[in-house]
Amino acid sequence: MKRVGIVVLTLVAALGALAAALGISPYWWFAAVPLMFVGVLGAWDLVQWRHSVLRNYPVLGHARFLMERIRPELQQYFIERNYDGRPFDRDVRSIVYERAKGTDAEEPYGTERDVYQPGHEFLVPSMAPCPVPEDPPRVRIGGPDCGRPYDMALLNVSAMSFGSLSANAVLALNGGAAAGGFAQDTGEGGLSEYHLRPGGDLVWEIGTGYFGCRSEKGDFDAAEFADKAAHDHVRCVSLKLSQGAKPGIGGVLPGAKVNAEIARVRDVPEGRTVVSPPYHRVFSTPRELVRFIARMRELSGGKPAGFKLCVGSRRQFLAVCKAMLGEGTAPDFIVVDGAEGGTGAAPLEFADHVGTPLTEGLLTVHNALVGTGLRDRIRIGASGKIATGSDLVKRMVQGADYGNAARAMMFAVGCIQAQKCHTNTCPTGVTTQDPRRARALDVGDKTARVQRFQQATVASALQIMASMGVTDPAELRPHMLRRRVDPCTERSYEELYEWLAPGQLLAEPPASWAADWMAADPDRFTV
Repeated sequence: MKRVGIVVLTLVAALGALAAALGISPYWWFAAVPLMFVGVLGAWDLVQWRHSVLRNYPVLGHARFLMERIRPELQQYFIERNYDGRPFDRDVRSIVYERAKGTDAEEPYGTERDVYQPGHEFLVPSMAPCPVPEDPPRVRIGGPDCGRPYDMALLNVSAMSFGSLSANAVLALNGGAAAGGFAQDTGEGGLSEYHLRPGGDLVWEIGTGYFGCRSEKGDFDAAEFADKAAHDHVRCVSLKLSQGAKPGIGGVLPGAKVNAEIARVRDVPEGRTVVSPPYHRVFSTPRELVRFIARMRELSGGKPAGFKLCVGSRRQFLAVCKAMLGEGTAPDFIVVDGAEGGTGAAPLEFADHVGTPLTEGLLTVHNALVGTGLRDRIRIGASGKIATGSDLVKRMVQGADYGNAARAMMFAVGCIQAQKCHTNTCPTGVTTQDPRRARALDVGDKTARVQRFQQATVASALQIMASMGVTDPAELRPHMLRRRVDPCTERSYEELYEWLAPGQLLAEPPASWAADWMAADPDRFTV
């Protein structure tokens, strides 16, 4: 199309010059431009070889490509219903926007959802509701080996790196965290000045690339890690094992995107492609993983240390639990990332078909820790499509102590779910390194929106719990969440899933867990 335009413009200029030389008015020639454009475009379509549609339907075939290009926008704004959009439906996006703006997030006339549809879930209200607590409860992160525990909010900013997010987006998120008293996970892209400048609490995450604490050869640099982890704003340190949207896959940052600033933050050469392997170099067995988490805690001066994963093999996670028991130490927290979690870019096959969804992931981790007698010393965070108060309460029923939100926080700073995150053309300046686009995001305004969204969502969760007769998340029980399994039957989570008793795996594993428990080896990741 670009070539056709150049050809047409060249012809128009030549004909205009010829008309002027012959003393003929050039306007007649310019009136013929549309016809000339169509003619040249049709001729080009007939001789080009890339698109069969254009060879058979010259000119008209371009309508297909135009409609294909604007299809997502047409779907989002004109076709999808309030409750069936993906990844987040219009109802959820609207409630986040309204809470971020500080306006009423209420709907008239009743639910649009089919409450008799199999899969519909609902929380159980009490005949004796409780008053809503004035001060939101917090979760103490820090086991017996932790010298500097941290009180985590019920909802925090999930892992998103500077580089995938713009500087203004990171500033707004951390500013909101500082104002609202909650934490921001840095993501694996390093500890940037934009994470540190506003003064919000940070969970510093490192991944397989060890960005920000990386040697020239790409190995973990303990001295640099200790130096940065000592920063007052770093309250916890976390090792990323895998990510919900793309578990078991590494990453590639093209050299064209590695500008001087990103190179400095990530400890990589400017202008050179950076590869994050799918595996860690600091450990190769469950026992080595547990030891390395303990080393991270020691290097950070006793701050809480943990890891994040998208659950896969239950046998492998049980092997990690055995390693904790054998080594006599354990992480202070584990963040479970669901397969429904988001990312800037992932192969479609991974996003759709690899990894355990958050519900089953939480149940696996919670029960494994309970069954091995480790649950009391390890806190569980939940990450994956948490956007509302009901989302948060459901995850805590399923075994989480607190939640993290990424895409919902992006909505709070202006994201419109354009799904252009990987193109560097984000229309709202959230996921781009283009300065012109990023400047559209006003840091002061979006900082306040992030704070209001988090505050209102936690308040909603507390209000829901109070309606259930509960004032503390620790009082939530599996029978308080129910799921419709067919049009005539609904069951509680207590009935649908198996819940282990404290120490049950150590005493007498149930038949459904026995084979995995026996095969779990703390000295190898058994497939």
